[in-house]
Amino acid sequence: MANALPSPAIQLHNGVLIPQFGYGTYKVRAEDAYRAVRHALEVGYRHIDTAEMYGNEAQVGAAIADSGLARDEVFITSKLNNPYHEPQAARDAFAKTLDDLRIDQLDLFLIHWPMAQTTNYVETWQTMLEFEADGRSRAVGTSNFQEHHLRAIIDATGVAPALNQIELHPYLAQRQLVQLHAELGIVTASWSPLARGALLSDPVVLDLAQEAGRSAAQVVIRWHLQRGLVVIPKSTHRERMIQNADVFDFELSAQQMASIDSLDQNRRVGSHPDRVELGDR
Repeated sequence: MANALPSPAIQLHNGVLIPQFGYGTYKVRAEDAYRAVRHALEVGYRHIDTAEMYGNEAQVGAAIADSGLARDEVFITSKLNNPYHEPQAARDAFAKTLDDLRIDQLDLFLIHWPMAQTTNYVETWQTMLEFEADGRSRAVGTSNFQEHHLRAIIDATGVAPALNQIELHPYLAQRQLVQLHAELGIVTASWSPLARGALLSDPVVLDLAQEAGRSAAQVVIRWHLQRGLVVIPKSTHRERMIQNADVFDFELSAQQMASIDSLDQNRRVGSHPDRVELGDR
């Protein structure tokens, strides 16, 4: 087992520290998830991001349990799936997530999608706060919430999410939403940080990678880190996991950061949060 990666930690508004760099398990098939997470932990990842929707929580939990690492050495994030927004359904789903992950306490639990047209996401948020209050989740937050969603839950409860995980990459820099997060004390996490691989063949990124003597993925991951974002790249290949994590011994210059910033075109590779409703994945 390798030592933990030298990832900085970011403090959530309740004092909990989250590793800025983690391993994402979206679209990691259940049959591959155990091996992939074991590899990630073996090479030093200590932040694992999963979700009930991904269908791999049980395998993720088994990999962490079998790793030999103490519970407090691994930060685990999971998410409430779309069909379980009703209060009792959310409570039952959260209990099942804990069981599947083989833990008594989660580090961070997020509402996966707001689904504003088909659910009462404010009521869901009120239920989520129970899990932090009773100590079964060290922090709670949201995923894919836009400004109007965030303001609605904060107005209703007076409590901001600890973190909002959103699609964010150089093609979709989300600067206005990230600025709002900063004003509200919400940490920003990036999903699909490499734009589902599209950035790996972008000429600007490739030129910067050659200039820096790094891979295209490393350059983009470094851009996320230098923006102060939590970033959770995914790969099922051990060698790529190692390469993705080798990003703590160099920095992009202000000019290089600006070159990547120039790629912003408000281009999504995933679904728009206002269009995902009950039954969607």
